[in-house]
Amino acid sequence: MFDLQLNGYVGVDFNGDDLTAEKMLHACEVLKQDGVSGVLATIITADHDAMCNRLAKIVECREADPLIEKMIAGIHIEGPFLSPIDGFIGAHPPQHSCQANTDLAKRLLDAAGGLTKIFTLAPEQDPDAKVTSWLAAQNIVVSAGHCDPSIDQLKQSIDAGLSMFTHLGNGCPQQMHRHDNIIQRALSFADHLWLGLIADGAHVPLFALKNYLDCAGIDRCCVVSDAISATGLGPGRYRLADQEVIIEEDLVPWAEDRSHFVGSACPLKKMVLNLKTIGLSEEEIDKLVRINPLKSIGM
Repeated sequence: MFDLQLNGYVGVDFNGDDLTAEKMLHACEVLKQDGVSGVLATIITADHDAMCNRLAKIVECREADPLIEKMIAGIHIEGPFLSPIDGFIGAHPPQHSCQANTDLAKRLLDAAGGLTKIFTLAPEQDPDAKVTSWLAAQNIVVSAGHCDPSIDQLKQSIDAGLSMFTHLGNGCPQQMHRHDNIIQRALSFADHLWLGLIADGAHVPLFALKNYLDCAGIDRCCVVSDAISATGLGPGRYRLADQEVIIEEDLVPWAEDRSHFVGSACPLKKMVLNLKTIGLSEEEIDKLVRINPLKSIGM
């Protein structure tokens, strides 16, 4: 399996300022045991200097051990060019979201040492699509997420090089227009986008997940874990970057006020079991958790 979006694992927070090579190695060892061949370490929105420091720390850890280098196949930068609107911003701190600009994008890419594979942004935060076009020219997969672009804004971004949508069905409010909403807009461009889906049964109910897969087609979808440090450890209080996360008996990570999810605590191996329950074949599951994720980033 290959995971395009991993924030942490078994007590190790990839967004933590105390991340060390030893901690990263432990996470990589368990990932390997769990059947994962590689991941994109995901850095989320924070103070922009902190984001750069955390990206540099991933690069430093990766250079410290051959297993880390093998398992951390690249980096996924999620933010800070995201919608600051409540509901769409999700677990990202809205005070650090901002309009897309090439100077900050370049700073982030430089800090990531050439390892960036995916950059998630909100198309409406890049109104002229110049940053999207610039990122795509760097051979980076530009993904829409935590966003609410109009159908025309989404098309403009696709024309500029946008080629993915981050965790469809999440990073949006629970209540939206019944027809003209970001999920329907993204599905309308399924022929042009890779669609990421969190298959933990909580972020997207499994019946809805099946509907998305039927609509978009297995060949255009990727399952991602969006896992955080709590994954594999059971109920308790954990960290994701600068915030505390609560895990109760349902093993779903919640913000302290229970207003939104904060990543997932479900490993890919459990998501495979969920995919079996909705009737997918071994071949279809392999596409979702291995073939398509690798194909989507040119690996």
